[in-house]
Amino acid sequence: METLKYLAGYPQQLQAQVRTLIAQQRLGDVLAHKYAEPHSVRSDGQLYDYVQALKERHLRKSVPLGKVLYDGRLQVMKHALGTHTAISRVQGGRLKASRELRVASVFRDAPAAFLRMIVVHELAHLKEYEHNKAFYQLCTHMEPDYHQLEFDMRLYLTHLDAARR
Repeated sequence: METLKYLAGYPQQLQAQVRTLIAQQRLGDVLAHKYAEPHSVRSDGQLYDYVQALKERHLRKSVPLGKVLYDGRLQVMKHALGTHTAISRVQGGRLKASRELRVASVFRDAPAAFLRMIVVHELAHLKEYEHNKAFYQLCTHMEPDYHQLEFDMRLYLTHLDAARR
């Protein structure tokens, strides 16, 4: 039986349904039908503007972002789909902090809803560092369908893994 690494925490019955869709080669079609809308955010500059617009709408008073970019090594090296980091540097006698948000490059070609979900997730970390109740409440405030999108994004990544085999 094939391990579904992105769905490991989900019930076996649900995993069995996903395995059936994979065996019938229908998982990609199901996702393509549900998430047919692509996005046009291709470059790091466009991604920065996209993230800033979401941040301005929902987290206006949070810390500013210094850098936002697609990272091709992210999924392979850190087993993460997005990261947020705070970099502190001493400049003269002052300490300067800069925030960076990196999104796995797999989202460059993903449906628009999945890019939005991962950006919302990483933006939520600007206010809540841990994956706790307040964190997920903030995610659902910014994206009401957050939990469904997270699950469907896991299906999308499972589909990509199955297609590589």
